[in-house]
Amino acid sequence: STKTKKKITKKMKCLCLVAFLAIVITQSYNDLGVEAASGDGFVSRKGVQFILDGKPFYANGFNAYWLTYEATDPATRFNITYAFQNATSRGLTVARTWGFRDGGYRALQTAPGRYDELTFQGLDFAIAEAKRLGIKMIITFVNNYSDFGGRKQYVEWAKSQGQVANSEDDFYTNPLVKQFFKNHVKTMVDRVNTFTKIAYKDEPTIMAWELMNEPQCKADPSGKTLTAWIGEMATYVKSLDSKHLLSTGLEGFYGDSSPQRKASLNPVAANVLGTDFIANHFFDAIDFASIHSYPDLWFPNLNETSRLEFLRKWLEGHMEDAQNILKKPLILGEFGKPSNTPGYTLAQRDAVFNATFDTIYASAEKGGPIAGALFWHLISGGMTNFEDPLSIVLSDNTSSVNIIGQQSRKLGLIGGRGKLSHKIKI
Repeated sequence: STKTKKKITKKMKCLCLVAFLAIVITQSYNDLGVEAASGDGFVSRKGVQFILDGKPFYANGFNAYWLTYEATDPATRFNITYAFQNATSRGLTVARTWGFRDGGYRALQTAPGRYDELTFQGLDFAIAEAKRLGIKMIITFVNNYSDFGGRKQYVEWAKSQGQVANSEDDFYTNPLVKQFFKNHVKTMVDRVNTFTKIAYKDEPTIMAWELMNEPQCKADPSGKTLTAWIGEMATYVKSLDSKHLLSTGLEGFYGDSSPQRKASLNPVAANVLGTDFIANHFFDAIDFASIHSYPDLWFPNLNETSRLEFLRKWLEGHMEDAQNILKKPLILGEFGKPSNTPGYTLAQRDAVFNATFDTIYASAEKGGPIAGALFWHLISGGMTNFEDPLSIVLSDNTSSVNIIGQQSRKLGLIGGRGKLSHKIKI
């Protein structure tokens, strides 16, 4: 009938309009140099550089350890979306977060091999939102510290099953504890995201895995115990997932393999932590090196000028070793300026960010190994339960936030994504 034909014609016009708008939007994204997140490939490495879609990739980003926790409750998932939107508006490319919460409230792993599905769906959501908004993720498997469970919880689980353990450092040597960890790794990489329907091991939004957040082993200051554990677990992770990059999560303290660096760069207290920057990263299965930087915490008695001088030397020393010895990329996985430092001013935080970013940019501009820095840590406005002296709210538009955006623009130009620069707020 004529009426039916009119309805069909109207419907077809609507469909055509929708299709046209979709093409226009996609074309607009392409004109801006923004690729749809679903079209992004895996981040790989070539020599001392990261590569994405055939171009150098720079990891200017942030830590947001709280993503899974907040996303477990659908009512607070907007915090993830809001944080990611603010991050992309500043040109940030990478989010580092926890792939663990061992025991306790809103646990991911409630007992060895047992998982809370709602919490896992929280991590699913965070990955899905990162994918939608074009952010890559670095996900850490376990914590060195007892916060959110960590090594201590793994050892306690083993003791509850009759294992004899003297300390948290038995995490690295007890066969049952090591199996618990391997089981968690397998569960993570095999997980199929309930939102994207893609297994984590096949998800290009995940840039890399980290074995542990700041691994330490005081029971063996020589570093050999931790090195052996890293070698075993790195090989295991790669046997399950060869598509993703892998790193250690180390702070970057030197060990016996680098006596001169150990003497000149390590805080004295770090010499008993059982880590070795060179030996821990020397394995083929470890794709890039990890360091953190907190001069305010490591040298509370130094003045501001001395701490900034140490910061530059810390970065430069590790960059040289990543280039010449490890021959791998390097990421500053955590850094920041705590607002509770005596005499703190925003200008001091700006100085730390400028010194960090300037040193990284100078290396990146020459094709050097350091690929970027992830500040600790990003929260959304109103998240008072996660506020601390290091938290940063990007929507506050402080001078520090503007410095972060400027670094993204500069690194983007080096990486061949210069068309993004007029989009990024600075």
